[in-house]
Amino acid sequence: MDDTFPDLGSLTDDELKGLIQSLTDEETEISYRRRILHGKIDILRAELVNRLRKKHEGGEEIISGADVQRLTDILAGKAGSADAADAE
Repeated sequence: MDDTFPDLGSLTDDELKGLIQSLTDEETEISYRRRILHGKIDILRAELVNRLRKKHEGGEEIISGADVQRLTDILAGKAGSADAADAE
C-alpha cells in the first residue's frame, strides 16, 4: 500500500478485506517489535540501577558536578553545551 490512503469507493469487498488484513498484520508485527524493545529497555535500566546501587554502597559519588551542569544546560535549552560536555 502506498503512503496515501486508497480511494475506498473504488475497492471491491475482497480488496477492502485484504487491505484490512494487511494493515492488521503490519500492526501486529509493529506491536511485537515494540514489546521486544520495551523489554530490552527494562533490562538496561535494571542494570543501570544495579550499577548505581553498587557505587552508592561503595561510597562513590553517584551524581557529580558535571552531571548537575549538564542537567542545568539541558533545562536551559542549551543542548549543544550538553553535547560538548559529552565529547570531553
